[in-house]
Amino acid sequence: MADYKTYSMELAGRTLSVDIGRVGKQANGCAFMHYGDTTVLCTATESAAPRDGVDFFPLSVEYSEKYYAVGKMPGGFNKREGKASENAVLTSRVIDRPMRPLFPKDMRNDVTLECMVMSVDPACRPELVAMIGASIATTISDIPFAGPCAATQVGLVDGKMIINPSQSQWDFGDLKLTVASTADKIMMIEAGANEVPEADMVKYIYAADAVNKQLIAFINQIRDEVGKKKQPYESVAIPEVMFEDMKKIVPPEEMETAVFTDDKQTREANVAAVTERLKEAFAGNDDYLARLSDAVYQYEKKTVRKMILKDHKRPDGRALTQIRPLHAEVGLIPRVHGSAMFTRGQTQIVDVCTLAPLSDAQRVEGLDPNITEKRYVHQYNFPAYSVGETKVSRGPGRREIGHGALAERALMPVLPSVEEFPYAIRCVSETMESNGSTSMASTCASCMALMDAGVPIKKQVAGISCGLVTGETDDDFVLLTDIQGLEDFFGDMDFKVTGTHDGITAIQMDIKIHGLTRAIVEGAFQRCKDAREYIMNGVMRDAIAAPRPTVNQYAPKIRMMTIDPEKIGDVVGQRGKTINEIIKRTGCSVDITDDGRVSICGTDAAGMDQAISYIKTIVTDFTKGQILEGTVVSIKEFGAFLEFAPGKEGLVHISKISDHRIDHVEDVLTLGDKVTVVCLGKDSQGRVSFSMKDVKDAKRKANQQ
Repeated sequence: MADYKTYSMELAGRTLSVDIGRVGKQANGCAFMHYGDTTVLCTATESAAPRDGVDFFPLSVEYSEKYYAVGKMPGGFNKREGKASENAVLTSRVIDRPMRPLFPKDMRNDVTLECMVMSVDPACRPELVAMIGASIATTISDIPFAGPCAATQVGLVDGKMIINPSQSQWDFGDLKLTVASTADKIMMIEAGANEVPEADMVKYIYAADAVNKQLIAFINQIRDEVGKKKQPYESVAIPEVMFEDMKKIVPPEEMETAVFTDDKQTREANVAAVTERLKEAFAGNDDYLARLSDAVYQYEKKTVRKMILKDHKRPDGRALTQIRPLHAEVGLIPRVHGSAMFTRGQTQIVDVCTLAPLSDAQRVEGLDPNITEKRYVHQYNFPAYSVGETKVSRGPGRREIGHGALAERALMPVLPSVEEFPYAIRCVSETMESNGSTSMASTCASCMALMDAGVPIKKQVAGISCGLVTGETDDDFVLLTDIQGLEDFFGDMDFKVTGTHDGITAIQMDIKIHGLTRAIVEGAFQRCKDAREYIMNGVMRDAIAAPRPTVNQYAPKIRMMTIDPEKIGDVVGQRGKTINEIIKRTGCSVDITDDGRVSICGTDAAGMDQAISYIKTIVTDFTKGQILEGTVVSIKEFGAFLEFAPGKEGLVHISKISDHRIDHVEDVLTLGDKVTVVCLGKDSQGRVSFSMKDVKDAKRKANQQ
């Protein structure tokens, strides 16, 4: 079976190769990718006919992780991969975003890009291979596509930039940057960063772009040799004559009046009224009526874009750099551990923070061996009522997962270490109202909720989105600070940036055009920097300037101690009997790490003190002269057994119970009595013994010393 071709290039010190025609021959395009020992199968397929009843290009991107790729068996009874992991969902979104704008906007054929991870080399991240492979598979296929595009990742370890870092460098470095671009322009930026300054971020972005140009030359070579001729498609574009007929009924100035208002509901009502006028005018013209909804949308879009680009007039009357009215407050939800509300115009988020012991950290099962649990989790919900719609919630979709992950990345760099704050942390952003950029409102609200909960974050973090409307040439563009929904729908870019006063912590960039120039990228960074500093210096600081000095009264309290790792087994006990008894008696949760760090979590101070006392007693060897308090748990003819802590007992011989002779232990002691004893050391048989009658002498000697 030698009827296939293999193409190779050196990429960041490793060999990237792709087999064309080796597998997946019935797909429109297939690239069998290899980078080091990482193997990813990437396919592109298209339906034969357009899908009826859709007003968008139906592109689906699926990134699937196979556990056999890392030699693991899936969990559960079925031993089969199930629901896509969060990492798989986020990777699918990263593949989708740079490629979607390169397909024809007026095409309605279903297109599916599938990337299946079959083998993972820790030195070569499969997510990167999938991004490159998806572009190759689509470029060589007969599916209409204005690519190729390419993707490169950048890490930062000890101040050194690393192109396409290994998994460990990616996980533990100060930068996780992914850049996709065509031969001419930037298509997508995704990043998590440890306060990287804007100037440095631009440098890293264009270092990645330079590598992408090498990849694109490689892909073009493959396309020129084995690429298929692009097939025609049935366009659903609105005929220009229909627009002209619409303008006769609703002139452009009337559409401007309908659209340009700062209230979303008013605008929607105005556009609905315009649509009804057009329906009445076109009654009997079935072709126009069938296209009317999309035509009104396009007419509205053309109107908004023209006014912004030519007259610098925004739909709600704001200046190009002006942020919508802001409001922030904290502590609005009683009894939760921390809460905050952030409002920007008609976008409103309520965020609730919950603290828990480290044992409640989210367990993560995936292909990355470095990440097995998440101590900090941010989740985002977008109910239908937030946009005035009625729809049953079916759980978070890809958008919700992506927005939650973005806010999570934004705040990770400012969280305290486990040693500083030994809690698991969960923030949930509930969208109360939406009119654009709820993910950035989530970042602001989450930051304040963390501070309200008493989480000692290092700095405040805020986020803002910058939009774009472009003209016919590269230098004909307008940047928009704080885009609302309409400017997002009708504009060309949603450039989200979060950060502190000192640098960027996260980026997510979506575009609808064939790339951004450097002037746009640098301008957007500056706009976002100015805006987030304005937000932090204003409403956020006014609402809460610093973290609460202590955690909320309803939050669990955590105290830490360290024990000899050799004593962990004594505290845990056989099959967990000892530690479970401590938990039962004190009402506290107790977690022990392999290095001997013990976390005691509870809401009752007395219970926590008791748990600490128990553990100290268990791990401390009995020594002569040591004074202890124990409980009588068993009575024998020869003495009484005392429990000093769960799993730790000792014997008081009958002769050591009282100053005078007693015939029966029961004459002095009964079960459950709490008594003070002194350790006498080991007897001739090596057993540790205790005395009640010698306690006074022991205390007197201790005082004299």
